[in-house]
Amino acid sequence: MITLTNDAVNQVQKVISQQAQAFSGVRVAVVGGGCSGFQYAMNLERQGREGDDVLEIDGFKIFVDPQSMLYLDGTEIDYIETTQAAGFQFKNPNVTGSCGCGESFHV
Repeated sequence: MITLTNDAVNQVQKVISQQAQAFSGVRVAVVGGGCSGFQYAMNLERQGREGDDVLEIDGFKIFVDPQSMLYLDGTEIDYIETTQAAGFQFKNPNVTGSCGCGESFHV
């Protein structure tokens, strides 16, 4: 199961509402890349795909493919704003290490 903090929920709702096209939610995935092997991806999504885990949260959906769910189970997604940057932060209990910049991880 994936959870979102109130700040993450508010940010997703804000982004979806600002789009000219209709989106039903976001796809959260783990993709290959980065210096540690895996990276997180979040993209707006109109509808799910066959086999997706679908979570409904405050009027939108989170779509996760089965392979990504293996790596994301138990993850909390937060939205952080600092003076230097803003973005989604993944608190994933499955991660055993990450690169120095924090943009990629391994399990």
